[in-house]
Formats: sequence, C-alpha cells, structure tokens
Amino acid sequence: MDNNTELKSLDDFLIGKSDQTIELFNYFVMRFQEIGNITLIPAKSMIGIATPYRRIAWVTQLGKNFIHVVFPFERPFEDNMCFLKIAKVPGDDKQYNHHFRMLYKADINEEIIKFMRLAYDFRK
Repeated sequence: MDNNTELKSLDDFLIGKSDQTIELFNYFVMRFQEIGNITLIPAKSMIGIATPYRRIAWVTQLGKNFIHVVFPFERPFEDNMCFLKIAKVPGDDKQYNHHFRMLYKADINEEIIKFMRLAYDFRK
C-alpha cells in the first residue's frame, strides 16, 4: 500500500494537535465510555466510534481548539441546541447526519449525552 491508501492509526490523527484538542477528544471518548462499551476505529479521514453492534458516530475533524463529531440518525432531531447542522444523506431516506462541534468540556451536557445514549442504544 502506498501512503495515500493506508489506514491511519489513532496516534496519526493526534500528531500535531493542540493539547486542548487532545484533551477534548479524550474527554468525549471517556464520556461515551460511561454510556457503554465503544471501540475507536481509525479510517483514512475520520475516526469511527462503534458499539459491539455497529458504528454510531464519527469524529470527522480534530481542529485547533475543537472536535467535530457526526451522529447518524434515521430521522432529523430539529428541536435541539447541540447540533450545528442536520443534513439528509443524499440517496438515503433513513440517514440524517447530525453535526456536533465540541469547543469545551462543558459542551458535553445533558442534551448531547441524551443523543449519545440514543446513538448507542439504537438497534442494540
């Protein structure tokens, strides 16, 4: 495999990231682990978060001072304060990606934990 097609390791994603971003990522993972058993699955451009049954979220960006996470749900949850964008996946009538940006540990509040739990428990 050449370098363009190799899968990354978790460490590859964290290289060169700020201490704040790494701390946010670790905190997000820790809070998800409080809900249930998860596995981190590094891919080429994102980190999958999976239960023993399926992938439930993706960390799509580790920014300078934030992490960006996408939660796929079968319907849009419009009435919330935690998702900055909800987008229907083209060609898929049953997937709406809910985009969450975490800038502070306090962003993991009751509302987002409710959605993390919903993602974890779906099709258990």
